[in-house]
Amino acid sequence: MRRHISYGEERIGFSIRFVPRPARRISIHVSSDGVVAVDAPEGTAVEEVVAAVRRRVRWVWLHVRAGRERSRHVLPRKYVSGESHFYLGRRHVLKVSAAPKGEPGVKLLRGKLEITVHKRDPAQIRNLLDAWYRHRATDVFARRIAACAERAAWVKTTPGFRLLTMRTQWGSCSPQGGLLLNPLLVKAPGPCVDYVICHELCHLKEHNHSERFYALLHRLMPDWQKWKTELDERAEHLLNR
Repeated sequence: MRRHISYGEERIGFSIRFVPRPARRISIHVSSDGVVAVDAPEGTAVEEVVAAVRRRVRWVWLHVRAGRERSRHVLPRKYVSGESHFYLGRRHVLKVSAAPKGEPGVKLLRGKLEITVHKRDPAQIRNLLDAWYRHRATDVFARRIAACAERAAWVKTTPGFRLLTMRTQWGSCSPQGGLLLNPLLVKAPGPCVDYVICHELCHLKEHNHSERFYALLHRLMPDWQKWKTELDERAEHLLNR
């Protein structure tokens, strides 16, 4: 559900998600690129949600403006040799080789992402790199979910997961217990990956962002705030495709 409010001459849009109780309060979230989302307990009137956003409109506007300013300084990818890309928090230089009769593919060798293509076509290079990230993400996420779930006493069976490239989210979970993860998360440092996974595992028990949810997250990953901050600060570069 989408709604808008005004602040001066600015029109701020936000999405509303109604979450199962026992969530007790309305929570406002502004992503690192300025997208606003609001969680509210099921049964809350839409007018009450809008009023809550109005009460914090200056705070929302400041964070939206900061997100837009950060995004302005992220240059679009050109997919040429010398450009840098991330994998598990480390920066790797792209090396593109044209081989008309060679097999297209991506290899990580000696700190470089070496890509072989039939011709230097940015679209083909991007597609190959996206496929490589998805392949790596499948392996990394499977291992990290198993490791994190082993520490979560309420998780009796290691949950399955699917990959979906998203513009503003790193992950989510379904009521049935499956995880949805952004393959671009594999660009982030390992502890940032663990933070997102732990966050979603906690939602399997607490379907909200209540005090109980954060107490659970703190037990599972005591330094989660450090890695959330790190992920937020890197988000524009990691999500830039």
